[in-house]
Amino acid sequence: IALPPSEVPSKSKVVWEKFSHHSKFQRKLYHFGTFPQDFSWGVSSSAYQIEGGWDADGKGPSIWDVFTQTPGNTPADATGDVACDSYNRLDEDLYMLRALRVKSYRFSLSWSRIFPDGTRSSMNQKGVDYYNRLINGLLANKITPMVTIYHWDLPQALQDRGGWENVDMIDIFNDYCDFCFATFGDRVKLWMTINQPHSIAWLGYGLGTIPPSIKNPGISPYIVAHNLIKAHAKAYHTYDDKYRTSQGGLVSIALNADWIEPKDVNVLREVRAADRALQFQLGWFAHPIFKNGDYPDAMKWQVGNKSELQDLSESRLPSFTEEEKNYIKGTADMFCINHYTTKIASHVTGQLSPYSYEQDRDLSETEESDSPTTDIKNQRAVAWGLRRLLNWIKEEYGNPQIYIAENGVATKSSTMWDDSTRVFYYKTYIDEALKAYELDGVRVNGYIATSLMDSFEWLNGYKVGFGLHHVDFSNTNRPRTPKYSAHFYYYVIKDNGFPRPDDEKIYYYEKYINQVLKGIQVLSWNTFKTRAERKTKCSKMFYCLLVFLKRLRPRN
Repeated sequence: IALPPSEVPSKSKVVWEKFSHHSKFQRKLYHFGTFPQDFSWGVSSSAYQIEGGWDADGKGPSIWDVFTQTPGNTPADATGDVACDSYNRLDEDLYMLRALRVKSYRFSLSWSRIFPDGTRSSMNQKGVDYYNRLINGLLANKITPMVTIYHWDLPQALQDRGGWENVDMIDIFNDYCDFCFATFGDRVKLWMTINQPHSIAWLGYGLGTIPPSIKNPGISPYIVAHNLIKAHAKAYHTYDDKYRTSQGGLVSIALNADWIEPKDVNVLREVRAADRALQFQLGWFAHPIFKNGDYPDAMKWQVGNKSELQDLSESRLPSFTEEEKNYIKGTADMFCINHYTTKIASHVTGQLSPYSYEQDRDLSETEESDSPTTDIKNQRAVAWGLRRLLNWIKEEYGNPQIYIAENGVATKSSTMWDDSTRVFYYKTYIDEALKAYELDGVRVNGYIATSLMDSFEWLNGYKVGFGLHHVDFSNTNRPRTPKYSAHFYYYVIKDNGFPRPDDEKIYYYEKYINQVLKGIQVLSWNTFKTRAERKTKCSKMFYCLLVFLKRLRPRN
């Protein structure tokens, strides 16, 4: 069912109205409870970050291979050439997953390991065999595979043909997805076509900080995003038309978003700026896919007006035809969101020159200064932002089923055991997801902790780690050891959330005992003269006792 386009600001501004006046005490109040029994607890990884074997058994080079093998691009010239060596240590990865008792494992396929030059004609059977072993190993351990088809590591051969700026990539990507659905879809039932298209478009083609390192901030990101959205939609329809009936899987796309809080919630201009920030980051992709097949009006107006002031003949934001809008809308079976932090937005008037997606937004973003810093710059731990983001998605996109597809925090790579900051991060962020589910009615279906183990962390190399397990990268055997957070997460999964502790249950039940006793006193026998009144009184007393016994029933 197509949803109407978002207003400016969107009706989802009710989230700020509901939550932004909360006191610090209200924000940090802990909530005890549990998730539904079928809740999907998982962990994540991605191919380039863990696999290694960069040229093993016929694998072709990816843009990340070329980028990291160029001196000066990463700290200490770190590469993913070996990384965690998961290509050769699959059994060790499966052992860790089995020990955690996770229900799902999100991993990605290396495009250039399956198709070394990016196309079907170069198919590498040994690469296919590796993923078959991984998928079969997961299923043997009763772990659901959640597969990301493309997680940033484009085959270099396709970048040489223009990468995601080339419209031909839509059909090339579709053929790759078609092969993956046909080859692995009999066992894989949860698919994500692309991971963080916003990062690909803006960091890869706007700022140029990640491969393919193109710096064209006002033009290329919009072209790339346009092609990514069309590529996702085509892959979705391919699954719909050819595989859904026989395989019965679900297909989505993994989007990323910070929560954005207005600098002053009482000033409409600042609320508009916060809403605009979310539309430019999340709505850029979610609005076409989950609403009406088109970009949000906030984007179209901003980029269109800026383009006109820049004396351009048309908007730098491409447009979809009516046929394309109908083709794109509704091309996701669930909402997959990657989330790490919260920012504060304020209205500013952006520059007209040079052209820039960042300036098109007419806003500035700063850190939420009242929250702990982490070992990655500008990525503070702001747990309360997750609840608000989940509520915003609920209001904005028609209360979809949501998977938190990535969530985690970095610590120094030297942290081998005591990652208590990560434990606190998970405890508070998961609790905010629990509040969204239990208190706000958000349909949270799963939570994926990032990540299974320390790995190659993109532009941070091996300086930091997100892992529940430490990996010794100085040892050729790459030994993995669980951190404190792995033990903590194991018990969160076992308890399915945060059931009320026994010592608090005693207080909790005493309170209801007193309420029942007071009720009985009110219903004193002498109060009732007739037989009918006594019968009614007995029924009320029995009801009070039933309520009390229900409260005593263990929740875990």
